[in-house]
Amino acid sequence: MLKFSVKRRPRKLKGVWTGCGSGPSERIKYLRHWVGKLIRDERIEGREDRMNETRGYAEQLISLAIQNGENHRPTMEMATKWFKEKEMTYKLFKVLVPRYENYQTSFTRIQRLPIEYPGNPYYNVVLELKGNPYPSIFPEQRDKAGLLNNILIEAAKKDFYNEHRQSQVVRDSMERDIVGLERDTLQVRMDKSGSGKVENVKTGSTDGTDVDKL
Repeated sequence: MLKFSVKRRPRKLKGVWTGCGSGPSERIKYLRHWVGKLIRDERIEGREDRMNETRGYAEQLISLAIQNGENHRPTMEMATKWFKEKEMTYKLFKVLVPRYENYQTSFTRIQRLPIEYPGNPYYNVVLELKGNPYPSIFPEQRDKAGLLNNILIEAAKKDFYNEHRQSQVVRDSMERDIVGLERDTLQVRMDKSGSGKVENVKTGSTDGTDVDKL
């Protein structure tokens, strides 16, 4: 089972060879060339659609080699048919199988390259086997958290959020105090009236409302 999504129908690779037509025979010839090149060089470059198709066949060959081993005759015959060079069959079973037998992810990696303008309107990609000896195509991002500018910015952010939280706590406390003061003032006005009627806090006049009916 392949460990990445594959289209249900094969891609059309029309005119894959200069001066040749299309069809199943030309398609297999083209894919044999690129699958063998991928196994030999472990990193190749080409058009995105064709490299994606090559990737599926290479992954399937490696998966079958891992599952069945070199003593499985049909798998050995399939590998011999796909590779023009006998050394690639040896590399598949003796080098790649031990490398990938414990892998939980796909065995290949594909990365899109920037499009050339003006030039070919198609995207080119790099298809490579994982664990190859070449340096990474894209350099790893350097950890910049320890730079002085980032340290100062991070400290300023923490100070800003701390001040914001403190001001919010002060505002909430003031609002609670105001509400409590108004409640106490209203209670004092009611006690002073002595008539059981609510006295207006601002004017000191009663509105005629019986407190027992509130």
